[in-house]
Amino acid sequence: MKIALEEIHDGNGVVKKLPKDVVNNITLKLPVKSLLRFKCVSQFWYAYIQSWAFIILQRNCASSVNDEIILFKRSFKEEHDHFKSIMSFLSSGHDDSDDFHHVSPDLEVPYLTNTTSCTFHRFIGPCHGLIVLTDKVTTVLFNPATRNYRLLKPSPFGSPLGFHRSINGIAFGFDSIANEYKIVRLAEIRGEPPFYCYTVREWRVEVYELSIDSWREVENVDRQLPYVHWYPCAELFYKGTSHWFGNTNTVVILGFDMSTETFRNIKMPNTCHFKDRKCYGLVVLNESLTLICYPYPGCEIDPAIDFMEIWIMKEYGVNDSWSKKYTIVPLAIESPLAIWKNHLLLLQSITGHLISYNLNSDEIKEFNLHGWPKSLRVKIYKESLTLIPKESEFNTAQ
Repeated sequence: MKIALEEIHDGNGVVKKLPKDVVNNITLKLPVKSLLRFKCVSQFWYAYIQSWAFIILQRNCASSVNDEIILFKRSFKEEHDHFKSIMSFLSSGHDDSDDFHHVSPDLEVPYLTNTTSCTFHRFIGPCHGLIVLTDKVTTVLFNPATRNYRLLKPSPFGSPLGFHRSINGIAFGFDSIANEYKIVRLAEIRGEPPFYCYTVREWRVEVYELSIDSWREVENVDRQLPYVHWYPCAELFYKGTSHWFGNTNTVVILGFDMSTETFRNIKMPNTCHFKDRKCYGLVVLNESLTLICYPYPGCEIDPAIDFMEIWIMKEYGVNDSWSKKYTIVPLAIESPLAIWKNHLLLLQSITGHLISYNLNSDEIKEFNLHGWPKSLRVKIYKESLTLIPKESEFNTAQ
């Protein structure tokens, strides 16, 4: 006789059911791998773990940095102009060690370009346990915890004859009002020769909605949007808004609200501008929007002036609330990648190695983790059971 896991014996052969809140409290403390195994135990557990109610409970349950892992994506050259991209799952355990170990086997990243353009792969998220991998043409939606993924249909939008459409910014996030996951592409349309003209430029915003598996264009887009610059550590979704770096007369953070589908500019600290040979990154540190300013890769570093700076926005959206948190000695890096456990700044070196800078002790460490130069990406990730609908389910998804 099969006995469901929500049932127990009292020692006298009498079967009693556990209260629902007890079942929830027990299961919410289990790792995703264990929960996925439970799906094979009975129909009850399969339905229970697949239910949106439980998935939302699991996603929103309190957690600590010890529950997070590092998603480390990089590319390797296999032969002439042919590259393979892989994703590693890393952790430093529950102690204070800053050494990394693999917690799951590596995965090969499918579908994306396998040429030197792998250095421009976008690795966006996570949002509720989902991430997006894209090369601006192909888009893969992926849940690293369940290993489920979908290759999304390409954007159908092109450009008129004599014009060129380029994708400058990409975002992935959640519309909490419509209860909808969205992928956003910020496209610039300019004339090609002989019609090319810098003063003639239009912005188009393409939005993909997961529930209907469909792309659309946003109407009435402001033509005066700043020119978007891409950096390996950018395109951050935070507080319902996706962020890029843009250039008007000065450098700004361009925000796109996923619910209202409107733009806003966030000013950066007065010391930040493109003319000072600086590049920028966005991360979350101590739950606050955080800006990283670092020397432009490849430039000769002047140790007297080329410091790396970390600024925290104490009150989101309030320009005057920027506060400089750290000033770091000049480092010859390609870019920052993430901040792990609120104190370990992860970076990629010019040579393609993963290195760290401890914000508490100033210790610098290089790991035996590397890839093709400029191809490294890192995301701090909490496992989730969030479902990705199959193609046949889109017509009925709500």
